[in-house]
Amino acid sequence: MYRYDTLDKEFLADRAAEFREQVGRRLAGEITEDQFKMIRLMNGLYLQLHAYMLRIAVPYGALNPTQMRALAQIGRKYDKGYGHFTTRTNLQFHWIKLADAPDILDALAAVDMHAIQTSGNCIRNTTADPFAGATAEEIDDPRVWSEAIRQWSSLHPEFSFLPRKFKVAITGSAKDRTAAKVHDIGLMMRRGRDGAFGFEVIVGGGLGRTPYVGPTINEFLPANRLFSYLEAVLRVYNRHGRRDNIYKARIKILVAALGAEEFARQVKEEWEKIGPAGDLPDTEIARIRGAFVPMDFDTLVNRSEAFEAAKAADPALARFARNNLREHKRPGYTIVEISLKAIGETPGDATSDQMDVVADLAERYGHGDIRVTHEQNLVLPHVKLDDLAAVHAGLKAVGLATPNVNLISDIIACPGLDYCALANARAIPIAQDIARTFADQDRAELIGELKIKISGCINACGHHHVGHIGILGVDKKGEEFYQLTLGGSGAEDAAVGSMLGPALPAGRVAGAIDTMVDVYLRERQDGERFLDTFRRTGVTPFKEAVYADAN
Repeated sequence: MYRYDTLDKEFLADRAAEFREQVGRRLAGEITEDQFKMIRLMNGLYLQLHAYMLRIAVPYGALNPTQMRALAQIGRKYDKGYGHFTTRTNLQFHWIKLADAPDILDALAAVDMHAIQTSGNCIRNTTADPFAGATAEEIDDPRVWSEAIRQWSSLHPEFSFLPRKFKVAITGSAKDRTAAKVHDIGLMMRRGRDGAFGFEVIVGGGLGRTPYVGPTINEFLPANRLFSYLEAVLRVYNRHGRRDNIYKARIKILVAALGAEEFARQVKEEWEKIGPAGDLPDTEIARIRGAFVPMDFDTLVNRSEAFEAAKAADPALARFARNNLREHKRPGYTIVEISLKAIGETPGDATSDQMDVVADLAERYGHGDIRVTHEQNLVLPHVKLDDLAAVHAGLKAVGLATPNVNLISDIIACPGLDYCALANARAIPIAQDIARTFADQDRAELIGELKIKISGCINACGHHHVGHIGILGVDKKGEEFYQLTLGGSGAEDAAVGSMLGPALPAGRVAGAIDTMVDVYLRERQDGERFLDTFRRTGVTPFKEAVYADAN
C-alpha cells in the first residue's frame, strides 16, 4: 500500500500541532464553541448527542496491521474499547473527550493517518473497490487513482470551500462494489476499443432528501486526462452551486436543474480551457503506482486439499466459505470478507480486541493488507486457501466469523438516534431486531442475497434509498416510525427504492420484513434474488401482505 512521504508526514504533524493549539484556546475559553466549530470540523471532530465524535479517514479503505493496531489502542485509551466503521470506509470513535483529541491526532499521525477531509465542504475521503489488486475482474488498480486524488485534492485552493461536501468513488471493474452511481462523482473504469483504459464519468448522484442515480456525462475519458476533467467538474459546480440553501447545495441539484446534457457541455467547455496542463504528469502517476506493486504471490494450485479436508470436518468453516469467500485472481488464494454484523450486535462496530486480531491475521496470513468496505465490513484480500482454517479459527475466537456476507442479516445501519443529534429515530435496535428474526442460518442462505439498509434520518447515512429493502426512521409527534422502501440498488444496476406504504412503528418492522420475505419465497422463480423478484412483480404483493398483516 502507499506509504506517506516526508512531505505528507510533515503536513500531518503540523496540522496536529495547529489543532492542539486551537483546542487549548477552546478549553481556556478564549474562543467560543461557535468559533471553534469550523476548526474542529476541519479535523474530523463532531459534537454529537452525548460526546465528541472523531471521524478518522481510511483513504480508499486500505489499512495495514500497524494502523489497525493504532486504532485499537485509541479505542482502548480514549473511547469505550471499540470503533464504528462507516459507509465512507472511515472509522468513528463516539466517546471522545475534547482534551484528548490532540493526543489522538498525534497517535494517528505517527502511523500515517489523520482525520482530514472527513468533514466540511471539501472533497471527502475517496472510496474504492475493496477487492482492488485481488480480483481478476479489474481493468486497473483503483487505489492508484484514489491516492492520486487524495494528494491532488488536499489543500487544493479550488476545492477548499465548495458549496457542500463532495464525495468520489472509483471502481476498477464492471462490478461496482462502491455505490459509484450515487456519488457526486462516480468513476467506473472501462476499456477503449484500442485496449487503453479510461473512465466512465458519472456526476450528480446522491441520496439524502432528494435521491438521484447520477447520469453519465462522459462515456470514456482517457485515464491520463482524468485530473483536468475532475477540475472542470468542480469549477462548474463552484460557479453555479447553491450557497444560499444547504438543502439545494449538492451537485446533484445542479445537474438536475441544468440537465445532464447542459452540465456536460459546460464541463467540456471548461475542460478545454484548462487543457492538458491541468493533468498530472505520467511520471507522477508512475510514482504513485510504484507503491502498489503486485504482491509476491506463491505459485499454487486452485484446489487446496488441506482446505477441503478442513471444510469436510467443520460445517461452520464450510458455511463461512460459502458466504464470506470471493474468488482471487491467483490460484490457491481467496478474498476473505469479515462480517461486522454478528447477530444482535451493532452493524459496523469492532472492538479493540477484534481489531488487534484482524491485524494479527493480516500480518500472518494476509500479506499485511486490510480493507474496509462501504457496507461496513472488513476484507483480507490475499489469503491462501491452505490458511483458511487458521484464519477462520482466529476470527471465530473473537466473534468475527459470522457467515452472513450479502445475506439478510448483513445490514447497513447508521448510528441513528443512539448517537447522532441529526437523527429522528434509532437505527441500531431495528437492525438488531431484524438480524435476530433471521438468525437461522439455513433460512438466511435459502433467502440468498438481500441487502437491508437503515438510516435514522433523511440524510441517508445508512444508504436506505438503495437497499433492496430500505428503512428510514421518521418522527411522528415524538414517536419513532419507519418508512420502508423496496427495489433499491447501490450496485452497477443502481436504483432508488419505491415506497411501500405508510410508516410502521418500531415493533412492527422486523415482522414486516419477515412477511415480505415470505412473499418473495412464494413468488420467486428460477432462483431469483429478492431484487429480481421485486422488479418482476412490482410492489403490490409485498404491500398487500404487509398492510394486511399490520391491520
